[in-house]
Amino acid sequence: MQYLLLIHAEERGWATMSDPERSDIVKAYGVLTAELQVSGAYVGSNQLQPASTASTVRVRDGEQVVTDGPFAETKEQLGGYFLIEADSLDEALEWAAKIPTARRGSVEVRPVVPVRVEASA
Repeated sequence: MQYLLLIHAEERGWATMSDPERSDIVKAYGVLTAELQVSGAYVGSNQLQPASTASTVRVRDGEQVVTDGPFAETKEQLGGYFLIEADSLDEALEWAAKIPTARRGSVEVRPVVPVRVEASA
């Protein structure tokens, strides 16, 4: 089963860290990514641009409305994700706890619903 590990943190927190602190976090992410790859659990991951670069799309009464920024104002922003394969929720939670940002932010673990594409005749 696939799980999406959504990484949330205060974006401005990164700017307040020292260079050695940021370097340690980057290294920790590299170690985690390598561990996930070796285990076979790694499917993909990406860091996201700041929430200020986001656009939110809504369609109401057939009209598309686009607004700048995230959907809601929150203290923590979605900053990236890992998509993993895991045999159970418990295993996915163990991987989530290893994400460096879990120590200063939060990691939301969500099972992925597989999409079945029917072949057209």
